[in-house]
Amino acid sequence: MSLTGDTTIQQPPCAACKHQRRECANDCPHAPYFPPHQPKTFRNVRRLFHVVSVMKALQLGPTQRAEAMKSIIYQADIREKFPVHGCLGVIRRLEHQTDLAIEELRDVRSQLERYRMTSDAYDPKLYSGLGSSGNCSFPTTHDPPALDH
Repeated sequence: MSLTGDTTIQQPPCAACKHQRRECANDCPHAPYFPPHQPKTFRNVRRLFHVVSVMKALQLGPTQRAEAMKSIIYQADIREKFPVHGCLGVIRRLEHQTDLAIEELRDVRSQLERYRMTSDAYDPKLYSGLGSSGNCSFPTTHDPPALDH
């Protein structure tokens, strides 16, 4: 509390300002993207893109800035999780899963077509001998062979 009676609540610095050991202003451009409780996000971005690239992205227009920062943060977090292949590895894995799903869909459609072909061949007259007792009598399509005695 100051001598005039004003109470000022000091908010914790964003992760970027904390890293640079400076006071975080109310209009800090980093604060929306690097909140104080997510220092790992800033560390990932700094490691992959460096502070200069982030500053350039923050100088874009509001819409482009938001999209650029979203992309930078996503790419940095993915690179931290998958250091060898990063986003490309994720894309390739998703493409592989898509290929497998397409192949499975093709197989299911083929099975469905075979099922439809066999059900089209179904002739209800052939199976009309099925009575309520459950006994089945199928008509013969050829004469039984004659036995010589």
